[in-house]
Amino acid sequence: MHMPLKAISALLSYPTLEMQTAGPELKAALRQGDLLPSKTISALDALIDTLTSSDIYDLQETYVALFDRSRTLSLNLFEHVHGESRDRGGAMVDLVENYRAAGFDPSSTELPDHLPVLIEFLAMRPIEEAREVLADAAHIMEGLQVRLNRRESGYAPVFAALVHISASKPDKAALAELLAIKDDDPDDLEALDEVWEESEVTFAPDPNAGCPQVRDMLAGMDTPRNQPQQPPSAANQGAES
Repeated sequence: MHMPLKAISALLSYPTLEMQTAGPELKAALRQGDLLPSKTISALDALIDTLTSSDIYDLQETYVALFDRSRTLSLNLFEHVHGESRDRGGAMVDLVENYRAAGFDPSSTELPDHLPVLIEFLAMRPIEEAREVLADAAHIMEGLQVRLNRRESGYAPVFAALVHISASKPDKAALAELLAIKDDDPDDLEALDEVWEESEVTFAPDPNAGCPQVRDMLAGMDTPRNQPQQPPSAANQGAES
């Protein structure tokens, strides 16, 4: 298992008291192997210090405002490709099938494309496969980093780390298209309600036969090998050392 990815999955998960006690383990996990440079690790250490020392309710409120109430910062990957349209359905089905074929059964109640879930899955895959999937989504990670930097959020280095692990340069045109979308105001609840009043996601065949970006992401996953059942999702637990 690639422990830096496991730790990143935990850092992007909803803050819990369990996570707050896992600071030393998270820091140790980031240093395993050679996936991250020291500068990036230091930035992630600062986030861990904030997560382990701050009031849990303040952390949870900040997390919800950033990632749940700001659509442009959504941690659901396909949200940045298809939005909340039914077009996500086919991509979701394919992703779930990849998970199951690899023996991965996330305990999280989040959607399959939720980044903490996907990254935990990639932590168990060959690093070449993980890098290829992250490279296909590198413009999304870079876009999230830019938006979080604008808000001076400590979460920005997490996405810088994912771009680094991808060992690729984000597509400039795709990044510019993402960043052309105006940032959400998480405090404008009326506008937020209007934005989310769209077709719900359904796990049915994709009527448009899939989006090229999504096909590339899924194609980056090798034919899954049989693997034993893995521990519960880092979306619910801190990373293990």
